[in-house]
This record gives sequence, structure tokens and C-alpha cells, in this order.
Amino acid sequence: MTTTTQTDDTDWGPFGRPLFDDPQAKALARVGVLDVGSNSVRMVVFDGAARSPAYFYNEKVMCALGAGLRETGRLNPTGRARALAAIRRFAALAESMDAPLTAVATAAVREAEDGDEFSREVLEKAGVKLHIIDGREEARLSAQGVLLGWPGSFGMVCDIGGSSMELADIKDGKVGHRLTSPLGPLRLKGFTSKRDLKAHVKEIMQGMHAEMDYETGMRLFLVGGSWRAIARIDMERRGYPLTVQHEYRMTARNVSTTADYIGSANLDDLRSRCGISSERMALVPIAIHVLKELVKTFRPKDIAVSSYGIREGLLYEQMPQELRDRDPLIEASRYAESKDARLPGFGKVLYDFVTPLFPNANWQKLRIIKAACLLHDVTWRAHPDYRDEVAFDNATRANLGGLKHEERVLLGLSLFHRYSSKRQGSRLEPLFALLDEQQIREAEILGRAMRLGAMLWLKAEGNPGQFIWKPKKRELELVLNAETEPLWGEVSEARYNSLAKAMDAVSATVRILPKTS
Repeated sequence: MTTTTQTDDTDWGPFGRPLFDDPQAKALARVGVLDVGSNSVRMVVFDGAARSPAYFYNEKVMCALGAGLRETGRLNPTGRARALAAIRRFAALAESMDAPLTAVATAAVREAEDGDEFSREVLEKAGVKLHIIDGREEARLSAQGVLLGWPGSFGMVCDIGGSSMELADIKDGKVGHRLTSPLGPLRLKGFTSKRDLKAHVKEIMQGMHAEMDYETGMRLFLVGGSWRAIARIDMERRGYPLTVQHEYRMTARNVSTTADYIGSANLDDLRSRCGISSERMALVPIAIHVLKELVKTFRPKDIAVSSYGIREGLLYEQMPQELRDRDPLIEASRYAESKDARLPGFGKVLYDFVTPLFPNANWQKLRIIKAACLLHDVTWRAHPDYRDEVAFDNATRANLGGLKHEERVLLGLSLFHRYSSKRQGSRLEPLFALLDEQQIREAEILGRAMRLGAMLWLKAEGNPGQFIWKPKKRELELVLNAETEPLWGEVSEARYNSLAKAMDAVSATVRILPKTS
């Protein structure tokens, strides 16, 4: 096991220099990342270096390069052939997409005695240069992937691969202390005795705990396919309605209960119900033991699953600090508005229009309101009978960073009410249960306000008017600009009354300002 601490503020890539330090590279339309891991080989093509990752292409092949490495010291021959074939395919695809490809190889290739030979073969037969990174660099890149989704987060990142497990501290947007260990489930498959396996994992985990600069009670971020498989099983056990793994939260008790659930389950049946591959499922019984020991040793306050890892960390690496500091949710929503809305730019006008209805909203609530306003018109092409559900699905199941699950549903329900005043009887009702009554009421108010505001648009930079809300008196007034007056009619009045009803307003008046000369 090795350890390192961050010595400066420079983010160094696998080349020994800042990755993508060429200014022209930062403007590339597409960026390809190839991750050659111990268990899988995956290529992701990002549609530019946007703050919130846009997955133009994403494909994975389970190769098990690291199978048997502990016993033989060499790469799995079958896995090696499969990996080479996959890399050749991915290289051809990346070239056809005009996506410059950065390829990294992790634990299996760096530790196998034939790893360098395999790297040379990949270069010769696929034309791809593999950058073999050490465990500390792997930990840093995975932690950067977490920061891509949660800017400013603090806690500890745990990335599990097939042959290794890495830990990294994150604080104030920086990656700190890092450790690597041989606790990958593919490597641990060599243990025939459960007692020996438990003793081995416990010994290494306690050593890592002694070296990590980690305070009990901080957040634990989980990165890696085995952790995501366990999260999916935890959802199945709980009957959890939103099967989006990114930002799924677990507790220590959840982990312990799910470990028992896995131990007593028919794994083939469980694999089928959860949509997990047979290769991944074979590693889950080992991975859940590692996770139990991790949680028992480090005692985090809560556990968050991250779908962002080393590949997203490489994307984060090429971003200038100004871009890193932006909110990924708002940036993704702005991009969606610019691409799909009928009147790009009106989202900001709508945000200014509706925010007086939420005078006590904190910054977390305001960013959800802003995202909803930016997204309020991006599903207009859907059939009118299904726009409400399409808008909800678009918000809750899209690849958005910086959103807790309840925030996803709050955003989705707000957009649902942008198109519909009735939610009872919807197929989505089980998801609404993730919100409390106050959140449901706020989503309904926001949705109805956006529904009214959408009728009053003239131009992207226009100003339809303003709300005046007196919460103590429960009095609502809508002040319309003179140029908006022709847009006011029976339907807009009905929507205004619907909004007032949702707010429990005792009075709802409309005032139209006179024209100015």
C-alpha cells in the first residue's frame, strides 16, 4: 500500500504535465476517454468540455483482464484478447467521431509482468497509446470526477476497480491525501476461505484508516461498477422508486442489511431483477464485504454513490478553473434551453418573474427554481397528452450533476405542473413519495407560476411584469407591463387563479401599468 499527499495546486495528467494544456484542446467539439480497467474496458466520448458531462457515446466490454493476476502475475489471456479487440473497435469509433482519444490503464496492466508488453501490442495493433497510471493518480482522477458532479464537496472518495481500491480526501474543491490498496474484488476472488478473506480485508482497511486524513462523520463517495451494483441491489431491497444511481444515498444500516440480503438471495434471480451483468454479479458478494468493512472502519455520516469517476475526472482536468467553479446543474439546464427551447433566453426572464413567490428560498432552493425555469420549454415537441410526464422524466432521469434524489423529483414535479394541474393517478405517484408535503406544494406553485409565465412571453429579453406576494396577509398581486396587456385573456386569468389557489391566497388581483410615452 502506498500513500501520497498533494504538494501543490497543479492538476497533473498521466503525461507528467497538465492534461489538455493546449488552449486549442479545450475547445474541442468532442473528447474521447478510454479506460482500460482490471474488469472492464470502456470508452466514453464527451460532447465537448462542458461543465456538466454530455455523453455522446458510451460503451463498455467486460474483459476481466485482471482475473487470476494474484496467482499468475500475468494478465488473463482470454481477457487480454477481448480487451485488444475492444480497444481496436473503440479506436475506430473515436476516429470516425473526430474525437481525440486519451487512454489510461489502471491496476491490472500496471501490476502484471506482461503489462508493458500488452501496452506495446495495443499501440502496434490499435494505434492507441496507453498511459499506465499508478494507484495514486487513479485516486486523484476519480476524486476529480466526484468534484465534477459536486463542486466544493468534502469527504472521502472510494474508487473500487477489479484489482484495486483507492481512497482520496477532497476538501474545498481540492484532492488531498491518497492511498491505493489491493482490495479489488477480482483480485480477492483467489481466497477460498471466508475467514481468511475477512481477516485480509480488515487488516488492510485498518492500515488505510491509520494513514488517511479522515474525520469520522464525513461523507463517503463511492465510485466504481461494483459499488453501483450494490446500490442497485439496495434499491431493489428497499423498493426504492427512482433507480438513478448517481447521488443515491445509503446509510451504514442500509449496507449491513443489504449484505444480509445478498447473502440469502438467489444471485441469478437477483441479477435478473436488477439488470446486472453476470460478470459483475460474480464480484458483488466480495465487494459487499469490502464495503461493510470500509463503513465499519471509517464510520461516515452518509454514503453517496457517484456515477462520475476516472473518465469524468479526465474531463474535469481539462477545464479552466472558471468553468470548474460553475454549477453543473445550471450549466446543463442552460445548454438544454439553448438547444431545445423555442425561445432560448426566456428562462432567465421567467426566473425573475417567479422568484418573488418564494421570498424565503435559500440558495439550494433557488438553484432548483432557476433550473426549472431554464428547462420549462425544452419538451415542447412531445405529444400534448404526455408533456407533463416527459418533462418529469427528462428532469429525474437525465444525466445531471449536483442533484440529490429529492431535488431531482422536486425539479421534475415542478416541470410536471408546468403542463398539468393534476398529479393524482399519474404513473409517477410512487416517486412523489420522496418529497414531503411542503416540497410537493412548492413544486405545484412553481409549476403553475411557470405555466402562467409561459403565456406572457414576447421576446427573450422581455419583461412580462412582476408578482407581489404578501405572505403574512396571503395577498397576491400580478402587475403586468402595458406591452403584456394584449396577452392577458381568459386562459391566462384561469391559470393565475389556479396559482392563487395553490398558494392559499385570500385575494388575487391584477394591475396593468399604463403605457409610457
